[in-house]
Amino acid sequence: MISIIGLGSAASKIAEKFKQTKNYNVYMMNSSVQKRSKYKFKLKSYGDPEQYEKNIPDVSKFFANLDENVQFIIVGSSYSSNYSLGILEQIKDKKIDIFYICPDSDLMTGVPKLVDKAVFSVLQQYTRSGLLKSFTVLSNVMIEKSLGDIPIKLYYDKINESIFSTIHYVNYFSHAEPEIGMTSKPLEINRIRTYGAVNIKNLEENWFYELDMSRDICYYLCINRERLEKEGGLHKKIVDMLKEKPRNAFRKISYAIYETEYQDFGLCVAHTNAIQQYA
Repeated sequence: MISIIGLGSAASKIAEKFKQTKNYNVYMMNSSVQKRSKYKFKLKSYGDPEQYEKNIPDVSKFFANLDENVQFIIVGSSYSSNYSLGILEQIKDKKIDIFYICPDSDLMTGVPKLVDKAVFSVLQQYTRSGLLKSFTVLSNVMIEKSLGDIPIKLYYDKINESIFSTIHYVNYFSHAEPEIGMTSKPLEINRIRTYGAVNIKNLEENWFYELDMSRDICYYLCINRERLEKEGGLHKKIVDMLKEKPRNAFRKISYAIYETEYQDFGLCVAHTNAIQQYA
């Protein structure tokens, strides 16, 4: 089991998507919670970011049964993200993967932009120092591009569903046995990463964030069972396309192919040790 934590209202809506499967214990922390329960924690709201840091809630009892592996979701610019360091300090004995969702910062101003920049930078430093297992950055703008035209009414729900399914499938692939191939384990220092979707036909990537200085890149390719059984030469075709991608001593590529009863799809994960600069 993996514990999913959504910090703030926007992150809680993403976390709630994980209730669709039985593999997760989902915790939601936001100011909209009416009554505290086993998996819901009401956060206080303040007008000044400094007030959040001065009023870190005691979550020791709330997280008493937290799983060993934790995936902690934060949406940039959210005032609640100011709670993040204080809450993470209380669960530092766990293996924590941070998922940082970047909003569109081009039109962002004032305090939200300052909050986004500060949290984005500090959490990467914590990750690089080894206090956090990983820091995965995903951009709403980049995800929107990969999905195509989205109606306004469905905008965040579609993006949140994409974030959930991507994280979930990477979790699944990390524990499932592939039909062929094997993704390499990234170097210990490469703790900063992003995800993306892969076009199975040409292995073109649609990254969910433009990661600077990507190092280890893993391709998870999920192919329909019938193709795997009947299409001769498919493996060679895939390997040949991967060999054409840029590689060097620092940029390594690995892959794994899995079976699905549904349509073909692919995901990719890029890792780096480089701190990402705030755009």
